[in-house]
Amino acid sequence: MIDAKHFRDTIPVKSKTTKSRNPSSSPAKASPAKESKVARDVAQFLRSLREKNASPHTIKAYKTNLEQFSDYLDAPTRAGGPGQSAWEAVDHVRIRGFLSHLYDHGLTKPSVARALAAVRSLFKFLAREKLVKQNPALLVSTPKLPKKLPRVPTIEEMNRALDAAQPEQAVFPERDRLIFELLYGCGIRNSELTGINVDHIYWSQQGIMVRGKGKKERLVPFGDKADWALRNYLHARQRVLAEQKKTSPALILNHRGTRLTTRSVGRIVKSIAVANGLSPEVHPHTLRHAFGTHLLEEGADLRSIQELLGHERLATTQRYTQLSTRKVMEVYDKTHPRAK
Repeated sequence: MIDAKHFRDTIPVKSKTTKSRNPSSSPAKASPAKESKVARDVAQFLRSLREKNASPHTIKAYKTNLEQFSDYLDAPTRAGGPGQSAWEAVDHVRIRGFLSHLYDHGLTKPSVARALAAVRSLFKFLAREKLVKQNPALLVSTPKLPKKLPRVPTIEEMNRALDAAQPEQAVFPERDRLIFELLYGCGIRNSELTGINVDHIYWSQQGIMVRGKGKKERLVPFGDKADWALRNYLHARQRVLAEQKKTSPALILNHRGTRLTTRSVGRIVKSIAVANGLSPEVHPHTLRHAFGTHLLEEGADLRSIQELLGHERLATTQRYTQLSTRKVMEVYDKTHPRAK
């Protein structure tokens, strides 16, 4: 078990301009459509997210959802009345209408829930900028989502996969083993793994400095198996850089000597999982779930797991208690004589 005490705490419709057939009644050159106030304020909100170092994935998702919201509000007619783009005209009924609009276009409950989260964040920003007096999105209930707990490999399954030889088709076996060791042994995110540089490794403390969500840094410990995998990989990494005649600060490289992408990490993890008898549904975040769940099963407290995983809120970490409870119930059902 890892001891943490040695470490410091809808698609936007583009407007079209056309020339009038009667030159005397219109200018010779048409001017582009004017951007609405809603669209301008949405753009300002997205800029504020970038300034706060929000995750690129969050910004991209919010941009998509809020462009849909802007288009919905700026539509000429909506539900029997003229479209109104002033924020004062947007109430909780109108926001519910937007969610219904998304359902009508085939979006699922999780997608609609994410869109509502984006709208709530937008109105929170507008209130802070004194562009609105209240947040009507808070009066709209989030769609009820089915609670699906991820299937986490057992400790035995993880040890078997880590101790097995790398698949024969592996292009860079030393790197692939290290990827598996760090994702499971440190519980880091895929994006944190690919963002590690060589100088982020603190050998004397047996820890790695990783940058998580919101650019927050934390030192995560690694064990002896990961230490061996790191040292073994660094020799192979140097060989690849020499062959490619390149230099790179990145720790995890592809065979061309450049930083590996998160998509490539996903493919590698799936390949190793399938080759070693794990579910083909295994992906990098599955290993992070396994890290947290197995620590809890072995007696680690939630606060320590929270620090190791880099969760901002303890409520996020408490999800692992659900996973662990499920495991306990399975053991009870299988072994207790009065459970049958």
